[in-house]
This record gives sequence, structure tokens and C-alpha cells, in this order.
Amino acid sequence: MLSHVHPQVRWILSRQLLATAGIAALAGLAGGAGAALAALVGGGIGVLAGVAYVWRAIRQCDGEPGKLYRAQMLGEGYKFAVTLGLFVLVFVNWRNVPALPLFLAYILTFGVYWAALLKKR
Repeated sequence: MLSHVHPQVRWILSRQLLATAGIAALAGLAGGAGAALAALVGGGIGVLAGVAYVWRAIRQCDGEPGKLYRAQMLGEGYKFAVTLGLFVLVFVNWRNVPALPLFLAYILTFGVYWAALLKKR
């Protein structure tokens, strides 16, 4: 799916998935199946938003600064729209969602991103 994407981007997305699975396992141990599912959903929202950003930001980038800037801004817009839309879907369809594991896993996906920026290339 993302084989043509820079290796560091693939690293980030794969580690976000691993972190999501880990927090879901911990949430499942602490709060049961509902908490584990909420963590999977929250982390999934973070990962899917990241994929939406990557998908839009890397399309047709020929190196011209103006086009690169617009692609990045559109990528951020896609990421925001996907995040907002998925959270709306969750809260509309899952009235008693365990919010703590949902948001912890979502936030953890950003922690992975920031850690990747510190990762030595």
C-alpha cells in the first residue's frame, strides 16, 4: 500500500499501529474488552488520519516549493477532516464509549510521531 513512501513514514505508521495494539492490550487488562476496543478505535483514528495526510501530501509533488506547501496544507486539512469525521462517527454510534482509552490511544499515536522526529536517521 505505501511501498513508495519514504521509509521513515512507513516506520512511523507501523510503530503507531504497534503502539495502538500495545495500549489496547493494556486497556483490555485494566478495563476489559470495551476498553480494549476503545483503545483500538482511538489509535486507529490516529493512524488513519496519518495515512490520509501522507496520501494527500505526497501526491504530485514535483519539488516546486509552492506545490509542496499546498500539498502539505491539503494533507493537514485531510488529516483534520478524517480525525473529526471518525470521532463524530464514534460518538454518534457508541454512546457509552470508554473515553479514557479512546483518547489515550489517539494521543499515543502523536507521541510516536514526535518520537520519530527525534529518531536518528
